[in-house]
Amino acid sequence: MAADHHAVPPPLQDIPTAKEKKYDRQLRLWGASGQIALEETHILLINNGPGVTGVETLKNLVLPGVGQFTILDSTVVSEADLGVNFFLEDASLGKFRAAETAKLLMELNPGVQGHAVTEPLETFIAQDKVFTPYNLILVTAPIDRNILAQIQTHAQALQIPTFYVHCVGYYSAFSVLLPPAFPIVDTHPDQTATTDLRLLMPWPALKEFAKAKTAGLFEGKLSAQDKAHVPWVCLLLHYLEQWKEEHEGKLPESYAEKTEFRKLVRSGDPHEENFHEACAAVLKSLNPPTPNSSVRDILNAPETQNLDATSQPFWVIAMAIQQFYIKHNQLPLPGAVPDMKAQSADYIKLQNIYKTKAREDCAEVLENVRRLEKGTGRSPKLAIDEKEVENFCKGAAHIHLVRGRPFQVVQAGQLVSFGDRAKAMAMELTMPDSLIGLYIAFLAWDEYVATHSSPASEAGGEGLKVPGSGADDFEGDTEKVTGIAHKIMDSLIKEAGTSIEDPEYSEVKDKVGSFCMEMVRAGGGELHNVASLTGGLVAQEVIKALTKQYVPVDNTCLFDGVASKTAVLRI
Repeated sequence: MAADHHAVPPPLQDIPTAKEKKYDRQLRLWGASGQIALEETHILLINNGPGVTGVETLKNLVLPGVGQFTILDSTVVSEADLGVNFFLEDASLGKFRAAETAKLLMELNPGVQGHAVTEPLETFIAQDKVFTPYNLILVTAPIDRNILAQIQTHAQALQIPTFYVHCVGYYSAFSVLLPPAFPIVDTHPDQTATTDLRLLMPWPALKEFAKAKTAGLFEGKLSAQDKAHVPWVCLLLHYLEQWKEEHEGKLPESYAEKTEFRKLVRSGDPHEENFHEACAAVLKSLNPPTPNSSVRDILNAPETQNLDATSQPFWVIAMAIQQFYIKHNQLPLPGAVPDMKAQSADYIKLQNIYKTKAREDCAEVLENVRRLEKGTGRSPKLAIDEKEVENFCKGAAHIHLVRGRPFQVVQAGQLVSFGDRAKAMAMELTMPDSLIGLYIAFLAWDEYVATHSSPASEAGGEGLKVPGSGADDFEGDTEKVTGIAHKIMDSLIKEAGTSIEDPEYSEVKDKVGSFCMEMVRAGGGELHNVASLTGGLVAQEVIKALTKQYVPVDNTCLFDGVASKTAVLRI
């Protein structure tokens, strides 16, 4: 009796180590390489204001096993801190907040090392090469604008991913500064999007297998059992040949043609499961193996075309893939075969056919890589690992590149410029669900801090004045912050070449005003539930940046806790 392929018993697995058991769930998400990247990381948190969001972010990084963290915070624990920060206790009163929070965070995971720096921020960053030990920087608001600009300058020079985080009342936002070119190979696309069977461009081994399995299919030479277990890949290849004979050698390309082709497949046997699988796969499987525009942009990027001995492995492999694509008019075959109704022996044979072709394609790309390495004078000691080439080949159709952009540092008395993003942002500003107004409110909040803080604060000391922090400041500060926000909004609209007199902007101004009023009402305070949620969002993006897996936020994320909405903007 024929058996479905999934009846084959799974191979024996190695007994997991204690570490694998501990991190089992996350290893399923980012694998061993991602875990190693996390464990080799040292994160610097520059904690300002109430400091809750920064600590909540670290909590979500300590639990999965980040290697080290350092908290830079010269604040002494007060009664107010005990009411909002879970990582402080009564005994912490009067002690440095950095040291106390680091101590309790380390209790979550003994494998993580925590450090505390309690000197003032302005003296810390004045030291030479102060950011060199760190892989990633977290900065929480409020912070002196000049110091933030210095941090950004150092981070850009060292190409260290940096996050600037706001959390005020019911609202939060964070912006991500990534290197000018931040490529990702392991984007983890949806599994259904990664199926690439090359049915429109089959190679000889696949053609021969399909022809053998469908021989005599409709002449009554196969038993009902065997017919029901012909893999749907073979069925589609069989009917494609029949279609080409009836259409002058052309393949079904348009939606109408594919619909007609599906009817042809269904006519073979409308009752068997493998024919149903074949029909269901028509639209998603009969597509040419052409990379999308973003992948083509990467393959033709300046970094790909202008290699030298110092080029990152990503760009060398991308050029090797480009050479492969030019030669074959297709990307390397990933080699994965989806589940399907088939006899076990047939399914295994089909898997081997795809895996063999994938290995052959990868070997050709590896030859291209070695040739490029030699041509650019790359040191043999820096030879790119074969596993890295193999991984790239498997995910070549889904690679992604983020061009990092600096976050906006508000300068007192200077208009905020949105540059090439002005027109798109002005258009989106009027959309009902847009949160650009919230982003403008945060910019206004930053400008208030920059223009209302004392000279000592401007030098980087403590005591930055935030809107609504005084007992009688609510109405006056609301008016000031709203006025700043409206100026920023008017500047954006003018920069986009649109009239500020347009009636649709009046409603938007009211909406921006309500954001500002709620922020002032918070008086710079952080609600723990919003801070906790924001810490989770930031930690997720931090892990993406550290592991170079999944697609990170590009480049600003906003959360509206009143309406329970999030948005991602490229500013």
